[in-house]
Amino acid sequence: MQKLKATIRHSEIIARDTVQFDLLIDPTILKTIQPGQFVHVNIDDSSEHMLRRPISIADVKPDESLLTLIFKQFGEGTKKLAQLKAETPIDLLIPSGNGYPIDDLAIEHALLIGGGIGVPPLYYLAKKLKEKNVKVTTVIGFQSADDVFYEEAFLTLGDCFVATDDGSYGYEGFVTDVMDQNKIDFDMYFACGPNPMLRAVKYTLSDKEGYISLEERMGCGIGACYACVVPNRDETAYKKVCHDGPVFHTSEVSI
Repeated sequence: MQKLKATIRHSEIIARDTVQFDLLIDPTILKTIQPGQFVHVNIDDSSEHMLRRPISIADVKPDESLLTLIFKQFGEGTKKLAQLKAETPIDLLIPSGNGYPIDDLAIEHALLIGGGIGVPPLYYLAKKLKEKNVKVTTVIGFQSADDVFYEEAFLTLGDCFVATDDGSYGYEGFVTDVMDQNKIDFDMYFACGPNPMLRAVKYTLSDKEGYISLEERMGCGIGACYACVVPNRDETAYKKVCHDGPVFHTSEVSI
């Protein structure tokens, strides 16, 4: 992990309250990033925003020195972050956490499952799996049509199914409803999203091996403050999402 200043090359609203930043960063750093890792962003130096915000890494392009971040405007901190324009420097800790261990896996067909702001890290994961000649199928869920993003990007890498809670786009219902209706055959799944979605996915796919990426509020982002702990599988100890995760094998944690 390094602390550095990156420069915003491009900023864009890609869905309701959803912002994409393309940052210029040294390609030697970009080449070290694993799918599923994140950056810890400093909003400003005021006491109002003392804590950094964890932001998902959606894409990495070392040849162009570009890192893509996607985040949702939930509170005052991320709203202020969204106001930053091109050419603005931004303070990062990068890369943070542990990603999906795809280099250690021998699989032919991966199912990627994302919900809301849990969708972004799955795109870079899909790209890296495709580079390994792994077939990729993606199921992504959002609240409504106004929240949908990256469907076309995922379709360039394989089949992509979209669900919305209100049925205003794609399938009506949840990602688990899409999985039930389509009976997708796969070797292993990789999921990222809110805990209720992850619990439903684990239950639905209890006979399959998988990895999940957890979304938790963080304090220090380096494992010192214990603000983002989650119980291990037998609930006898805790894992730190920022340091041990955010990606865990489904057998490691209880959610």
